[in-house]
Amino acid sequence: MIEGNDKICVIGIWHLGSVVSACLADLGYQVVGVDKDPETVRNLMGGTPPLFEPGLEEIIKANISRGRLSYTTNLGNGATGAGYVLITFDTPADDNDDVDLSEIFYTAEELAGYLEDRAVIIVSSQVPVGTCEQIKAVIKRSNPSANFDIAYSPENLRLGQAIDVFKNPERIVIGSDSQSTLEKAKQLFAPVGAPTLSMNLRTAEMTKHALNAFLATSISFANEIANLCDEVGADALKVAGALRSDSRIGPKARLLPGLGFAGGTLARDLKVLQGLAEKHSYDANLINAVLSVNQQQNKLVVRKLKKVYGSLRGLRIGILGLTYKPGTSTLRRSAALEIIGDLLREGSMVRAHDPKADLTEIKQHREFEFFSDPYQMADKTDALVIVTEWPDYTGLDFGLLKTKMNMPVLIDTKNMLDDRELVNQGFSYLGVGRGK
Repeated sequence: MIEGNDKICVIGIWHLGSVVSACLADLGYQVVGVDKDPETVRNLMGGTPPLFEPGLEEIIKANISRGRLSYTTNLGNGATGAGYVLITFDTPADDNDDVDLSEIFYTAEELAGYLEDRAVIIVSSQVPVGTCEQIKAVIKRSNPSANFDIAYSPENLRLGQAIDVFKNPERIVIGSDSQSTLEKAKQLFAPVGAPTLSMNLRTAEMTKHALNAFLATSISFANEIANLCDEVGADALKVAGALRSDSRIGPKARLLPGLGFAGGTLARDLKVLQGLAEKHSYDANLINAVLSVNQQQNKLVVRKLKKVYGSLRGLRIGILGLTYKPGTSTLRRSAALEIIGDLLREGSMVRAHDPKADLTEIKQHREFEFFSDPYQMADKTDALVIVTEWPDYTGLDFGLLKTKMNMPVLIDTKNMLDDRELVNQGFSYLGVGRGK
């Protein structure tokens, strides 16, 4: 636990910031979250986070009630008196996965006038290598007399598991070019009880890039193997099981075949590495290939449907699952939206269901029809496609779904259902990498 002033300012409240602010307050700190959007702050003060995350609403309400957590739109109110300032923006990326750091730099410039003497800024947002040095320079230009230091501790959130991941991490990465700042950052996270890995700023920033690039490479590798398995009649799930049994690979390797990675997180770091390679005239062939495989992977839904129907024009396709992943409510950068776009361009009509999708986000999409009941959604469809692996879908009455459909074609992009059972019920079942 930190000594003396235990006030912490957390800037940028969406998924990352809401989890970090709530969990730090739950550890006993006095936390003020800052966000420029008045509606977000009003909702948070009422106990409602900006998106669904299991357990988050309860933690926010409990710590507001205890007087340990509050939110404001006023940066000065949040930063004044804070020994630690955490920058937790969910860094936006455009449709090409290029990051936009303008809000972070603007905030750094404004923050310069409010920093306490010897305050420690900890950046947890997903940023390109070298960004922390730029943030420090922006603050120094705005307030040359500011006495502070900066550290980088990359976020490790997983949608749907964010609270557990924050409170029980395998390790905490902390980067700083100052040994005393490293020690202060370690003190902040000490109540978590996890081992810490210390390094300099640029190494910590690069560690985040490397981690996401490795995960992305595993996913693209598994999908490439799965696509070949479909062509030759092999089972990619059994191949993955065999690979995981090898101690050189390990039981937690990301080798499950399915759709490409979505949400912007992994691709964002790959694009940063691409940019670094270009800047330094290095041919990053592996990084380029990983992105290329991923960009093609979500086309598999159209490919599989065309093998069944030929043309997709005029077909009615039902999508089961819209969110980026199970356990969250956001549609931002979800694979489902990409697949829906492909189906619409082929001339199909699309209906969709999701058990937790944010209805305000759905209203932005008039190109498909949304149903709160999966059986109504399935009415007169020519195929159903499972895109998000919500546990709810394993409990569906597929016999009833079949009676609703024009044709019992089911594409399971997550391989979450029993293919033999579905075939016995009369479905034409198509998984990914299952040899079909």
